[in-house]
Amino acid sequence: MTDLLAQFAGWLHDVFVKQLDFWVILGFVAQFLFTMRFVVQWLASEKAKASVIPVAFWIFSLGGGFLLLVYSIARQDPVFIAGQGLGLLIYIRNLMLIRKSTKRAPD
Repeated sequence: MTDLLAQFAGWLHDVFVKQLDFWVILGFVAQFLFTMRFVVQWLASEKAKASVIPVAFWIFSLGGGFLLLVYSIARQDPVFIAGQGLGLLIYIRNLMLIRKSTKRAPD
């Protein structure tokens, strides 16, 4: 059991400490932004007592998605590149639709 824990500790060190560089830090920042969108959505829904998607959800999606795309390009991960690239188009389109609807709304 002690050997298994030592191996696990070594693996954690290799994954989280040995590889720590600018790109890993950027990846963690990006993942944090991406996660914040769910926190914002959850809090807005709790406040409204209904499911709500606030503009901040799309802004965090755009920020986190962009940084994750940069990270995936640096890591040359084709699956991540395709997924984040498509996601960015969706986030931008939603922000465009929101902006368009707020311009039409009467004051």
